[in-house]
Amino acid sequence: MPTTVIRRRPAWAGRNYSLLTAAAVVTNLGSHGALIAAAFAVLGTGGDGGDVGLVAAARTLPLVLFLLIGGAVADRLPRHRVMVAANALNCVSQAAFAALVLAGEAQLWQMMLLSALGGTGQAFFNPAAEGMLLSSVEGEQAGRAFAVFRMAMHGATLGGAALGGAMVAAIGPGWVLAADAAAFAVAAALRAFLDVGHIPPRAPGGGMLADLKEGWREFIGRPWLWGVVVQFSVANAVVGAADAVYGPLVARDHLGGAGPWGVALAFFGGGTVVGALLMTRWQPRRLLFVGTLCVFPLALPSAALAVPAPVAVLCAVMFVTGVSLEVFGVSWMTALHQEIPEEKLSRVSAYDWFGSVALVPTAMALAGPAETAFGRPEALWGCAALVVVVTAAVLCVPDVRNLRRRTRRITGAAPDTDTASAGTERPVGGPG
Repeated sequence: MPTTVIRRRPAWAGRNYSLLTAAAVVTNLGSHGALIAAAFAVLGTGGDGGDVGLVAAARTLPLVLFLLIGGAVADRLPRHRVMVAANALNCVSQAAFAALVLAGEAQLWQMMLLSALGGTGQAFFNPAAEGMLLSSVEGEQAGRAFAVFRMAMHGATLGGAALGGAMVAAIGPGWVLAADAAAFAVAAALRAFLDVGHIPPRAPGGGMLADLKEGWREFIGRPWLWGVVVQFSVANAVVGAADAVYGPLVARDHLGGAGPWGVALAFFGGGTVVGALLMTRWQPRRLLFVGTLCVFPLALPSAALAVPAPVAVLCAVMFVTGVSLEVFGVSWMTALHQEIPEEKLSRVSAYDWFGSVALVPTAMALAGPAETAFGRPEALWGCAALVVVVTAAVLCVPDVRNLRRRTRRITGAAPDTDTASAGTERPVGGPG
């Protein structure tokens, strides 16, 4: 009698992919509650919006400073070791943050210092993690794999934000930060089992500067790549200021505190889950054009906070934004996967991350003064307008409009613009 073999997971969901997904779920459960907890920990010590912005900026500044180095390190050393070391640093810094808050002795400079240590860990983690994920899948199912990964990750965001907001309201921010530290420890243990045997060893020679120059040539040679990164440099800055600084303040003054704000963030997470689910079935051929059109709704949450809209309306806006932004996210990962050579993934990812967060510390630090100078609603309307302007501008880049989905990754240097836009390999999926 023949034996039937039941496959418990799709062929594209290999061991590395499964470990990366599980670890991302664990860290997202902790970290998105911790974002709310950190803001309310600052407010709980008598701080104001400017202090919340300073703590957020303290985390982002080292992220900007060390990202490029982190990308070069991740393309030279085994990526899983870089990820584990970064998770360990995040675990220690969050545990210390939690201890200070629980003891009632947290001071602004201490919270800024510990946030900066966490940002340093993220600077080395992000390029290594993205390079590891992009190299863990192959073939035309890559887009579906990224969608499933992001669906799992954002499902954890949904739970983490809702649970974090509720825990902050019920037992205070210190315990939420402690839970985040524990989550980093578990994720580090999972990532220690990743296999990097499929990644060919780097040839000896060159150094850090040579690696960075090579990554820069790969980055700057693709107009669609640097165009979108410039777009998100502005968009992430203003949206980050709105969510991290103005959002908790609007919640405190008009929505009822941390609980409703956590629910609103959870609706955003729910939207991203639905958007990722959509992208498991939909493969637009003009992937960047479709993805960029879906960035326009990113202006809606800032506008809703500026009104300020009732909690139900804000939740609906956050949900729609999550769905549309996830269409962009999966499209972007698919474009990187198919166009960037494997041995340069982490360095290109580092330039991507660097550009995307470069202005965030400045925006965080200026959020408080901008509120004082112009008023909170006016500052939020300005955030919404900037998102619309930069998104419209990036659609003027021909490669953004014309880049086609491919069936396999590029393995050589950056192609010329005409070749990249024409889709010389057979495209897959439906019309864009």
